[in-house]
Amino acid sequence: MAFWYLQLFFLLSVSGAKATVFTLNNNCRKTIWPGIQPSAGKPDLEAGGFPLKPGETVSISAPAAWSGRFWGRRSCSFDPSGKGSCITGDCGGLLACSGMGGAPPVTLAEFTLNSPDDYYDISLVDGYNMAVSITPSGGSGECKPARCVSDLNQICPTNLQVKRKKRVVACESACMAFNRPEYCCTGDYSSPDKCKPTNYSRVFKAACPSAYSYAYDDQSSLRTCNGANYLIKFC
Repeated sequence: MAFWYLQLFFLLSVSGAKATVFTLNNNCRKTIWPGIQPSAGKPDLEAGGFPLKPGETVSISAPAAWSGRFWGRRSCSFDPSGKGSCITGDCGGLLACSGMGGAPPVTLAEFTLNSPDDYYDISLVDGYNMAVSITPSGGSGECKPARCVSDLNQICPTNLQVKRKKRVVACESACMAFNRPEYCCTGDYSSPDKCKPTNYSRVFKAACPSAYSYAYDDQSSLRTCNGANYLIKFC
């Protein structure tokens, strides 16, 4: 048995495989509930969700080649069994998202690790609900931060606004609001040559230049790094 453990250790060492540490920090004035959704076939991290108080920081290890997304949920209420709801980012009414994604509109921090570099981005393709940033540390390569730290809820176009009690709590994407191919990059617009920025995506891009404002916004939004750990800051 020990021989097989030594072989496994040797293989992992040779391949350079290692865990990546995600540090989640709540810089908001109120408690948030981060959600985590792994890609298909990848393991859940921290059961996919938990509360994070103002100023609190939590570190989570992800195995090599993990991929998935993080987002923040606001104004949540859960009973002792973990059932409830959130005003934004809700994942099926559960505290532990357990593989479910956040209901749009939601700001996403997306990662694909060791492929062969790490790829990461902040995406507004599913809309916006709060400011989020990614800062790599300890890696090699470009390793630029990705961020959307502007409050898009304050400048959200009227026909994209999501309101609760007359207050804007999130900003829909044009795709979500109108479900038209030119906004969703589908049908006749399902290629980078055909799907171009719109007046709505330009509002997102002006506020958050390093975030995806629509599906094919790769050139200024997709980041790469090698062997880094990542700070994900909300607000």
